[in-house]
Amino acid sequence: MRIIIFMTIFLIVFLLLNIYISKRLIAKLHFSKKVKLYLNIFLAVNFIGILGYLFARYNPDLPNTLFFLFSIPIGVVFLLFCTAIIYDLSRVIVNKIPLQKTRRAFFKKTLDIGALALATIVSARSFYEAKFVKIEKVQIKIKNLKKPYKIVQLSDIHIGGLINEKFIEDIVQRVNKLKADLVVITGDLIDIEIEQGRSSLEKLKELESTFGTFFVVGNHEYFHGVQTIIDEVKALGIRVLENENVLIGDKEFGFNLAGVYDIMGYRMQMYQPDMKKSLQYKQKSLPTLLLAHQPRFIDEVSEEVDLVLSGHTHGGQLYPFRILVRLQQYYVAGLYKHNQSTQIYVNRGTGFWGPPMRLGSSPEISDITIIPS
Repeated sequence: MRIIIFMTIFLIVFLLLNIYISKRLIAKLHFSKKVKLYLNIFLAVNFIGILGYLFARYNPDLPNTLFFLFSIPIGVVFLLFCTAIIYDLSRVIVNKIPLQKTRRAFFKKTLDIGALALATIVSARSFYEAKFVKIEKVQIKIKNLKKPYKIVQLSDIHIGGLINEKFIEDIVQRVNKLKADLVVITGDLIDIEIEQGRSSLEKLKELESTFGTFFVVGNHEYFHGVQTIIDEVKALGIRVLENENVLIGDKEFGFNLAGVYDIMGYRMQMYQPDMKKSLQYKQKSLPTLLLAHQPRFIDEVSEEVDLVLSGHTHGGQLYPFRILVRLQQYYVAGLYKHNQSTQIYVNRGTGFWGPPMRLGSSPEISDITIIPS
């Protein structure tokens, strides 16, 4: 039922975006009726591709090539929508400037060509940027820490579709080369039913580190059977932190690693995060790191936590979307000092959701070294 509601809302949103692009961009272009007709046909075909994406998302047996083709229209529509907004604003400005008729016509033609060129170049760039997962090296000072530790953070992998066994194998190999003390996965690991993603998930058994791999659920796990996913992850030998904490290292030189359920649990009324419970029985003399999928959980974090590791935002994934993400999540990507006692690091996401497109927000493996302050 939730999937049907999601699909309905998803289609309505993209239908409205298509209408805006047609009415406010294509209709206003100073091109021939024939060219405009072709552009509208392209828009209609693109929308059919979005329908295909929804079908492919929940039918993973389809060939990856087909899934790739179906996923492209989502990113294309969003970038065209952003272009349409820029074009709309620019057109208003050009119309307000006092110009001779011939010069105004020249500016309008230039604006038309520039808008379509911009959409094409930006789309091509976003495909290119999504192909390369960047290793982001970060050094963070932690108060009361006695020795350095290397933490590799993965987040928002979104197993399913184009995020397949090969993708996971490549990520695992790159992580293992970093020789981490521990690996953490901060939610949205799998985005399809477990039976369909099990072969990809099992590749995570090969992750290597001194103290092991730790995981907390993200909001997408709630859509595909959160307990089933937790059980499957545990079966891989990965420690799932469910409103609890563990000691990393020893009582003299180590630190507390805590983890909470995602705030989606409040909406679902199950598997709800509990900050107080997650810090029970921790070593009070040692610093504490918290795994929490969404950055806005920072509102519930107590001063006992020195560093929060989050994901969820994808760094905006496609740059204009970053502005909207910032309105909801406070912190979008990178390291922030939340207050005098707590810092937060937000991973841009190791995979992607929807189209294999990123703009101004390359996918990330976080190579974090925490050092004594």
